[in-house]
Amino acid sequence: MIETSTKLRVVDHPLVKQSLTRLRDHQTPSNEFRATALRLSRFLVYEAMQDLSVRPVGVETPVGPGEGVVLSDYVILAPVLRAGLVLSEAAENLFPNVRIYHVGLKRDEVTLEAISYYAKLPDSLPPDCKVYVLDPMLATGGSAVAAISLFQKLEVRTINLVSFVAAPEGIEKVHKEFPDVTITTAAVDDHLNEHGYIVPGLGDAGDRIFGT
Repeated sequence: MIETSTKLRVVDHPLVKQSLTRLRDHQTPSNEFRATALRLSRFLVYEAMQDLSVRPVGVETPVGPGEGVVLSDYVILAPVLRAGLVLSEAAENLFPNVRIYHVGLKRDEVTLEAISYYAKLPDSLPPDCKVYVLDPMLATGGSAVAAISLFQKLEVRTINLVSFVAAPEGIEKVHKEFPDVTITTAAVDDHLNEHGYIVPGLGDAGDRIFGT
């Protein structure tokens, strides 16, 4: 893993690079794209959660007592609909008892601003909980900032963002608004085009995951 800053983690494992290459290829069929996206999601979530806290416990092995740990953090997943669902699925497999709050955002194709159409959050959350916003494409940063804002308003202190690919413009926007948010991604691409899409990117992640 390459840490380009303390708040930006670029995961450069060979398996991550290979998975990302298959996602970038425009000839990769939808079923393979989704399976590969799920595999990449596991790698990225694994890296993003490396700072989870643990507490010691005793364990009885087949040959005697031993020592181990259990996770002690209150963890929340916040997948941005709809493409974030694949990251959420991977995270659930790693962390079966995790709490999930879905965030529905879509982009206005003219203004490129994020428009909220669904968010059902509680009135309060433990301030020491850890939130993982799952948004596969960090392009303009609009949807990521909108999703992070929902939890920042609830005074959550630790918020992370997990994306397949990030554009410099999106990273800058997130860290300008929320300098304490850690971003975990498989790649930082070159730039955004005039339509607000990441170049070279991988196209519309939601369309390609769900074959629409």
